[in-house]
Amino acid sequence: MDLILWRHAEAEDVASSDLARALTTHGRKQAQNAAKWLRSRLPDDAVVLASPAVRTIQTAETLSDRYRVVRELAPNASANDVLEAAGWPGGIAQTVVIVGHQPTLGHVAAQLLGNSGASWPLKKAGIWWIASRERDGAEQAVLRAAISPDLI
Repeated sequence: MDLILWRHAEAEDVASSDLARALTTHGRKQAQNAAKWLRSRLPDDAVVLASPAVRTIQTAETLSDRYRVVRELAPNASANDVLEAAGWPGGIAQTVVIVGHQPTLGHVAAQLLGNSGASWPLKKAGIWWIASRERDGAEQAVLRAAISPDLI
């Protein structure tokens, strides 16, 4: 399974609620650039899951109109919520893209790659691509790519 953690792009600071915060003009450009990078690498049957926050939905929409909103991915979700939604390590699909938030995505990366309870930093619109594999009878997570929006 490939698990792609994609943090939402830059969003406005103020809105009627945290979930209502929309992408800024700069955030839309970040999301479009990241989506272009992803689109050229994703299989056609990749599943895209987004938090119910407006900013994550807008980020997901730059990639595909085929995404699902999963309320368990809302801000302050746990790493286990993300892994359960994606079906890690077997996967609800061979490739799952999670469009979510910090510090949650950083917790997922730290848990899978570093066996740590920390939250690793993931820049807005940044992408971490993690693959699962079995080696000597044990499940492992392997980092395939980590890219920030300024490098795309």
